[in-house]
Amino acid sequence: MATTGKRVGAAVALAAAIAIPAEGLRQLAYYDPPGILTVCYGSTTNVQKGVKYSLDECKARLDADMLAAVQAVDRCAPGLPVPVLAAFGDAVYNIGPTVACDTSRSTAARLLKAGDLRGACDQLPRWNKARVAGAMVELPGLTKRRAKERELCLEGLAG
Repeated sequence: MATTGKRVGAAVALAAAIAIPAEGLRQLAYYDPPGILTVCYGSTTNVQKGVKYSLDECKARLDADMLAAVQAVDRCAPGLPVPVLAAFGDAVYNIGPTVACDTSRSTAARLLKAGDLRGACDQLPRWNKARVAGAMVELPGLTKRRAKERELCLEGLAG
């Protein structure tokens, strides 16, 4: 059990290293491009409009939300190498569990489940779109973030 905890903890740290610069820090709640109320380092959980969050609150939100995202991936695809778990953990933190867990809607999830980790990693760049004003559009920030996730994911296959 301790091994799982260490793996998850290491993955949370790696995933946060992608999320922090990708999201930036905004202590006052705002609406992101798809229109989701967001605060801190991209947290969308129980955000209160008009509230300013402290740095400690933002760090706690990131820790809790990233842990939940990494644990979701670990439940869907147990035993992944830490970098793969981290890459998909960040993707789930950013866009939700479909990418890693919904085998009916995600090729990446199907490939993870089948054990084709390289194929799954190569699917990450496809998740660079969001619905803005009713249309799915590529967002440059998502394109950069998915590239970083893919790079980290592939590092998990070396060796």
